[in-house]
Amino acid sequence: MGSDSIKLIRGQLGERIAELQSRIPALKPKDIAARMDAIRAMAAEHGMAALEGLADWSAHHAMMPGCRTATASSLEHMAAALESDSPADRQTILAVLAVRLH
Repeated sequence: MGSDSIKLIRGQLGERIAELQSRIPALKPKDIAARMDAIRAMAAEHGMAALEGLADWSAHHAMMPGCRTATASSLEHMAAALESDSPADRQTILAVLAVRLH
């Protein structure tokens, strides 16, 4: 995938993340989960392991008690995951979330 292509994908994902972030207060947990899953699928399709992992974690936690806190925490790390080129960042970001939320 060329540099311009990945920039385009990152831009599209960034728009989805920003839109989700702006609408969080009005969304139901199942809607948050669905949007996170759409972000996950797009990230997976383009080999963006860190964003895929974070969005997957977020989609699952959106349906659990404390979902607002978990979603807010995951959104704080979306920019780093979006810009990541390293699959190792997936584990690092998820570890940071685990420590923060426990």
